[in-house]
Amino acid sequence: MTPAATVHHVVEGPPGAPVLVLSNALGSTLAMWDPQVPELARHFRVIRYDMRGHGRSPVPRGPYAIEDLGRDLLGLLDRLGAHTAHLCGLSIGGMVSAWVAANAPQRVERLVLCCTSAHFDPPLAGLYADRAAVVRAQGTGAVADAVVARWLTPPFAESHPAVVDSLRAMVATTPAQGYAGCCDALAAMDLLPDLPRVRAATLVISAAGDVSLPPAHGERIAAAIAGSRFVVLEGAAHLANIERPEEVTGLIRSHLLATAAPQRRPAGGRHTS
Repeated sequence: MTPAATVHHVVEGPPGAPVLVLSNALGSTLAMWDPQVPELARHFRVIRYDMRGHGRSPVPRGPYAIEDLGRDLLGLLDRLGAHTAHLCGLSIGGMVSAWVAANAPQRVERLVLCCTSAHFDPPLAGLYADRAAVVRAQGTGAVADAVVARWLTPPFAESHPAVVDSLRAMVATTPAQGYAGCCDALAAMDLLPDLPRVRAATLVISAAGDVSLPPAHGERIAAAIAGSRFVVLEGAAHLANIERPEEVTGLIRSHLLATAAPQRRPAGGRHTS
């Protein structure tokens, strides 16, 4: 475990509104959530931040662990005086959010986990270990094209070249040490023993076209968190919040604004949209 990093963040939305923290994907910055902020900031005090090693945040020497990233998030909440918050994370951001919800459950009101996983089998864990080695040797530009190709469905990428260029630049400008350190965290991650400790009402979102983390990963998470809701979005890949922004924003908003306790059901109730 490394010392907590003081991560760069921005805060938007009405003072006094419920706090919502958005955690981003490996190789991205807080700008990843731009499509969601205008609507969510109408209802919540939205906190976005650059994960350690990304964007404008510090780049501690690696390797990192998911626990390190989770303690960075808890430190951010402490600095902002937010005793509790809703958490929403995508990909590694979802893993960090799940770690916090399991290990500091008193800090989390409701939880949204998007296009994420709780455990990688050896082949996928090895892929991240290999990617860390490539990035340390050649920089993040060496993997940017391949990463973005897995973030978006081909039809969306072909019809939105400016989005592709922007995302590629986001990956390519991520510090190599920070990106590789987070790859190390992914390679070693196993949150499955933690998930039964999550007490927050949880929505798990997967994307049917996500070749990085197919819906089976989300279904496994939902099966381990009692009472969770599981949704699969059609027509989207890993960055579902960018390909289907209205649907993802609506799912987040409705889950977090629900006033009644969610109906308890067998874990992993599934819905396709």
